Order: sequence, then structure tokens, then C-alpha cells
Amino acid sequence: MSAVTEIPLADDIALQRSNQFSEFLEFEGHANEKGAYRDQIPAMLENKQRRLMVSIDALRQWNRGLAMELMNNPAECLPAFDTALAKMAKTLAVNETDDTSLPFYVGFKGSFGDHHVNPRSLRATYLGKFVCIEGIVTRCSLVRPKVVKSIHYAEKTNSFYMREYHDATTPGNSIPTGAVYPTQDDNGNPLITEFGYSTYRDHQSISIQEMPERAPAGQLPRSVDVILDDDLVDRAKPGDRVSIVGIYRSLGNRNANQSSSTFKTVILCNEISLLSTKAGGGIAAPVITDRDIVQITELARKKNSFKTLAESLAPSIWGHEYIKRAVLMMLLGGVEKNLENGTHIRGDINMLMVGDPSTAKSQILRYVLNIAPLAIATTGRGSSGVGLTAAVTTDK
Repeated sequence: MSAVTEIPLADDIALQRSNQFSEFLEFEGHANEKGAYRDQIPAMLENKQRRLMVSIDALRQWNRGLAMELMNNPAECLPAFDTALAKMAKTLAVNETDDTSLPFYVGFKGSFGDHHVNPRSLRATYLGKFVCIEGIVTRCSLVRPKVVKSIHYAEKTNSFYMREYHDATTPGNSIPTGAVYPTQDDNGNPLITEFGYSTYRDHQSISIQEMPERAPAGQLPRSVDVILDDDLVDRAKPGDRVSIVGIYRSLGNRNANQSSSTFKTVILCNEISLLSTKAGGGIAAPVITDRDIVQITELARKKNSFKTLAESLAPSIWGHEYIKRAVLMMLLGGVEKNLENGTHIRGDINMLMVGDPSTAKSQILRYVLNIAPLAIATTGRGSSGVGLTAAVTTDK
């Protein structure tokens, strides 16, 4: 009689992964500059944050098998990791203001190896796997509420009913449900939806385009859609260069009447971060330290602060005091005014710089290009050409 190999249940596998990740959070050997991961949870609760950033390199060093499972099957690993974080957050909550009833998430960063791709190199082999993608945000949708759990009241029987909702963009491998509120129970009694007791989650979609300098010569950059949920919404705006970690997933064929076998693919975002380098126009949020705040305060107290700032602009170029002051005012802007008669006076100014050749006009503007976060260098020929060949439309 041959031995039968027992297949572990899905719940047992999820519990095993959750316990392994709990041990990983308790381990002190991979402490980073913020301390061990377990020690970061109280500070995360105090700052009203619900996403703990974890280095996948540290996870790979601690348990290579668990890291490989995460890379190849993130839809089942991430919910188990989130459960472990939620249990530990409830254990470490010390203040009464710490809200542990909300969901907690584990975000990953670090080196993803051959899973570090761009919109052009995304292939079917990456479907269902963890990927890291870099690109430029070209479109952001409005942030809309997405129903997660609805509560309904049957007045005739004086009872409440609860229903959970899942779709193709929900983390995990849950079966999609209908998106329509139930209007009656099993016995035909009418139901009243209690919107105040229902649970909703912020939902947003963005488009990531391949960086122009990385696209092959003569070809247009390619794009991919990214789904942002909950605390990840509004983390980036059009024009930002971002790095996104998420699950590459197919949404299925929505046109059931057609016999096409092609599917729309998206990335379910797990973490989004602005690229810190300005090479090629990358934009990142400036990091202001306590020392910077002290220096800014001391400079603001000086009477000649405006002159000091103007002289600090393009210091390698001698002279042009009035031009530098005008450029500084253009950078900083002013205070807008709304008069009693309804007239609006804007606080920003435009500047026309006219001078002889070789008087450092372009060099001063190059300093502005390196200082201003959203500055773009252009020429008269290029601007006129765009006006004759291109049009700007808004997304509806």
C-alpha cells in the first residue's frame, strides 16, 4: 500500500508564513538606521502610520526561502505578513490614542534583481509576481471611495447583515464578488444600507510611462497602469519620477461577448517612492533636517537676508546684482491680493532677460534649472514648434 502525501491546507500555510514573519520582525540582527523592525512599530503607531517599510534584502538574508515565496507568490504572502504586523501592533500599542482597528500593511524596498523592470520589459512571465518598476507619472485619476464591507438593516426582522466585497484589484487570491448592494435578504425582506457603519477604502489609478532617456531610439515610451489603495493614494503627481513595488496582475477580459484572449494588466502597488536623484529631471521631496531649520531661522532674522540670497544665486558669475534679485523674486514668488472691487493680483512674476551675447544669461538660467524642482529648459524654436504640432487635452 503506497503512502499518501498529505497536502497542507491553505490556512496552515498562511499561519506558518505569518509566524515566520513575526519571528523576522523580532529578530535584532537586521536592525537598520531606525532600529529593529519591532522597535519601529510604537513610533509608527504614534505617527498615525499604518505601513511598515521592510528591506527585502534583510528578509532574503534571514530566510531566503520565504523571500523567494514573496517574489513568486506575493498575493498569498502579503496578507499573511499584514496579519503578523497587525497582531504585533495590537501587542505593542501603549497609548490610548493608538488605533489598532484599522488595517496595517507591510511595504517592501531594496534590491529585486531580475524583477526590477520597466514598462517595456514587462512580460507574461512576471504575471502574479512581485516587481519593481521605475517611470514617470503621466496621469492620476481622482481619489474615490471603494467599498470593502457594507452593513444592511432589515427593519422587519430587526437584524443586521454584513457583506464583504472583492474584485480583481483586491490583494490576495479571493474570488471577486458583485459590486451591487443587496436590497433584500434570503426571505425577501427589504434591506436598508447603513452607510455610516460600512467600510470604505481610498482608491486611485495612475499611469507610469517609461523614462524617455531609457526608451530605444525612434520608439515611443510605453506605459502601464498602477492601482493605489488606502494610504498610498496622492503620494505622487504627474511629472514625478517614481519607483513602484507591486504585484503584476491580469484583470481578465471584461468584454465577455468577445472571443479575444487578451487581458488588461495592472500593477497593484505595495509601495511608491519618489526617486531621489535629479539626473535627467528626477524630482524628490527635499529632506529638511533640524540643522537646516536652525540655519533658516537665523537667516530670516538678518536684515540683509534678501541681499545674501541674491548673492548666493550663481555665485560663480560676477555682478548682475539686479538681475539676480529679479531671478530670486521670480523663484520665491509673492503674496497674491484680492481687492474689494473683485480684482485679483497674482503674486508670481514673469521675467524677460535681454542682453548682449556672452553675458551669462543662459548660465544664470541653468542655476535656476538646478534649484527649482519643476523647472524645464527650453528654447524659442522648440516652444514654437510644440505650439504648431501638439495640443493639450485634459483627462475626463
